[in-house]
Amino acid sequence: MMGKAYGILLVSHVAEIAEGIAKLTSQVAKDVTVISAGGTDTGGIGTSFDKLTAALNGMAEKEVLAFYDLGSSKMNLELAMENSDKHITIYDTAFVESAYTAAAMLQVDTPIEEIEEQMKKLIVK
Repeated sequence: MMGKAYGILLVSHVAEIAEGIAKLTSQVAKDVTVISAGGTDTGGIGTSFDKLTAALNGMAEKEVLAFYDLGSSKMNLELAMENSDKHITIYDTAFVESAYTAAAMLQVDTPIEEIEEQMKKLIVK
């Protein structure tokens, strides 16, 4: 199953946003690993490299589709990529819509090439 080959990582400045999107995606993708990494280490607004690293290390999947809310989330994702043995694809797409769409497509074993095509339609310009 493709959903087991790929995991989804959600990065937000607010823990509850990332957790809420994970909860939403679980409604359509119960077999897909969706991990959230939101907020700072002390529970504040921001992102945490350590939380991102822990989330990535906790995922069994070697292929990770990563979605984020704001620019510094992307910077932390890029740093985490350099320190991970996983293949991480970062999407500059509408956060909620793209994470939900990717999870739903993984759930029904959509080939990654088709998911990539769908993500291009959700790029934030």
